[in-house]
Amino acid sequence: MNNDFIILHKHFLSKEYTKAMKARTISIKRAYDTISSQDGSRILIDRLWPRGVSKEGLKLTDWEKELSPSTELRTWFNHDPLKWTEFKKRYKQELKDKHDIFLKLLTDHPKLTLIYAAKDTEHNNAVVLKEILESLTNK
Repeated sequence: MNNDFIILHKHFLSKEYTKAMKARTISIKRAYDTISSQDGSRILIDRLWPRGVSKEGLKLTDWEKELSPSTELRTWFNHDPLKWTEFKKRYKQELKDKHDIFLKLLTDHPKLTLIYAAKDTEHNNAVVLKEILESLTNK
């Protein structure tokens, strides 16, 4: 487990929280992929709205801009796989104080799909955020 999230983990260890987390599913999906009834709550996690997609077309439950990488980090990374390890480290650092949003997402949405626009399905903020949320649910 990443040391940046040890305190966050302690916050999430209450009996009430642990009980609520047992049946959580967290998925990631591109904004341009087909919407499914299996998606559950669809949360956009990009700072910028996906190009060419209407608000109605995304059928979002919420838009959590605060969970997106900063403009500086996003611009620096520029979806370069060679920068992936450093991007993950910096992005996790940016997220370290967002435990209130994590708690809201995990307690309010038993089936959660994180929506992102990046073309690269392996090197993007949704992959990192899913990893963090799953670590908090002990999956």
